[in-house]
Amino acid sequence: MVPRLTDRALSVGQVMKLREQTCAGLAGRVLEIGFGSGLNIEKYPAAVTSADAVEPSDVGWALSESRRSATGVPVHRVGLDGQHLAADDATYDAVLCTFSLCTIPDAALALAEVRRVLTSGGMLHLLEHGRSPDAGVARWQRRLEPVQRRVFGGCHLTRDVPVLVRAAGLDVVEVHQGYLPGPRVGRPWGWATRLTATA
Repeated sequence: MVPRLTDRALSVGQVMKLREQTCAGLAGRVLEIGFGSGLNIEKYPAAVTSADAVEPSDVGWALSESRRSATGVPVHRVGLDGQHLAADDATYDAVLCTFSLCTIPDAALALAEVRRVLTSGGMLHLLEHGRSPDAGVARWQRRLEPVQRRVFGGCHLTRDVPVLVRAAGLDVVEVHQGYLPGPRVGRPWGWATRLTATA
């Protein structure tokens, strides 16, 4: 159920624009963590030569089939777990992760793996929701997170994304934050961070 809901909820116009902005600058051999239904494929720049996909859900992978078939970029599923990447050190020119870090149980371990598999100077392109700087919204996030994790595949609401990225030893180059469009009642789910960081 979760992959299908995610495909619908995260394919709306403004979110797709954020995906396009997140994918800008990708080049060479790319690893995408949390590939899902392949919503990012159409946003890959022409400079991307291949994409390896980490995707734990067979349903999500099946949903991506038509998008994979329609692209000229070779896409291969290479793993199920973003915490343990089946790749040698310094394998990838870039890592892409959109709305997926929230569901990985140990985000710090996953980001350490990202740093390991990136080439020197390689880039992480990340789009994620997380802890709001607004105290009232953050209180609601703490209250809602236990239910959120049970219902939506372990999704966390309270992670401070830039702090986690920096703690992994990655250098944040650019960061943009703000609420996704929609009613105020959605703000506990809507504080978004788009960033790039270098290994």
